[in-house]
Amino acid sequence: MSTAIAAPASALRRMRSASLLLGPAFVASIAYMDPGNVASNVSAGAKYGYLLVWVVVLANVMAALVQYLSAKVGLVTGRSLPELMRDAAGRRTRVLYWAQAELAAMATDLAEVVGGAIALQLLFRLPLLLGGVITGAVSLALLAVQNRRGQRAFEGVIIGFLAIISIGFVASLMISPPPLGAAAGGMLPRFAGAQSVLLAAAIVGATVMPHVIYLHSGMSRDRHGHHEPGPARARLLRANRWDVGIAMVIAGMVNLAMLLMAAHTLSGRRDINTIQDAYHAVHASLGVTAALLLAIALLASGLASTSVGAYAGAMIMDGLLRRRVSLLLRRLVTLIPALVVLAVGFDPTRALIVSQVVLSFGIPFALIPLVRFTSDRTRMGPDVNHRVTTAIAWVVAAIITALNLFLICLTISGQG
Repeated sequence: MSTAIAAPASALRRMRSASLLLGPAFVASIAYMDPGNVASNVSAGAKYGYLLVWVVVLANVMAALVQYLSAKVGLVTGRSLPELMRDAAGRRTRVLYWAQAELAAMATDLAEVVGGAIALQLLFRLPLLLGGVITGAVSLALLAVQNRRGQRAFEGVIIGFLAIISIGFVASLMISPPPLGAAAGGMLPRFAGAQSVLLAAAIVGATVMPHVIYLHSGMSRDRHGHHEPGPARARLLRANRWDVGIAMVIAGMVNLAMLLMAAHTLSGRRDINTIQDAYHAVHASLGVTAALLLAIALLASGLASTSVGAYAGAMIMDGLLRRRVSLLLRRLVTLIPALVVLAVGFDPTRALIVSQVVLSFGIPFALIPLVRFTSDRTRMGPDVNHRVTTAIAWVVAAIITALNLFLICLTISGQG
């Protein structure tokens, strides 16, 4: 009898112990559910229906592989990706890499602060500029949690926001489920003109985000430390797979919910040009509760993701340049471009979409070194990538790079 009782108790202890290893990937996943995702996915669903469902699914599958490799390189080498890049590059290359990474971080911050401002306008009718200031102030408070109480406390706060975001965006599908046949038809890869390619690139840029490729490697290292080859490292790598898998499934479901909601509720409407338009259309079609949950989820995504972006920017600067800047100071500096955009009256939804395209340009600069390092046996030892994993990762890098080159051509020709 005692043996029968002890077995479940032992299993529960093992589950609890394993759950304590989870966390860094959940912080990274917030970046995949930020206001840029909302703008890109809602625009794609409203304009093209279920056409780009396959892009959302493919982008999240790619994100899962990328985040696993990022966490893996930090656990195995004991160094963040920016630190590895600093060791492998000359000073000029390091500075150039830092400059493009900072540009991506600023684009990230723009999307997140603007998204938070839009949410506050929808909820409380606040001016966009005031909403941006409030979003920045709350993000400072969230960063103070990381400064004073450490990474685990910060992870706990972010996971709370993750729950709010998930409920808010999935609720509309529960109220009015889309037809399964039409949604499944969206899994057939295809485009419908240059604008659909632009939105596809925005979806990829909002999903496979460069700043969290850098961040995840450092967070995993800081959370678990560096272990030599053996049972402890193997256990951490298994936990890392679960961490990434669970977090990316949640992120994928939320992203898919955004597009499906727009395709089902907003498709064919010519007056859906902004997130505000989408909010009012959801209010008219699904009711006040669905619209309110949507706005709350948008606010939570803006507040959480802007804090994660500032955290990533500090890690990138420290790793590449060996210069530490206070998280709070970085938050204030990177907040300025977003507030300028709000102050001059630039279309906030358009700003969100453009910011995601800028992010898409920065992905190869993070992804190519990541694949190189994780496939290098001298650095990774027995945990080097399997050849199949490396081949798939290079295919992912090639697809994203080719998409970016095509976007440059569209921009030059004036079609973007």
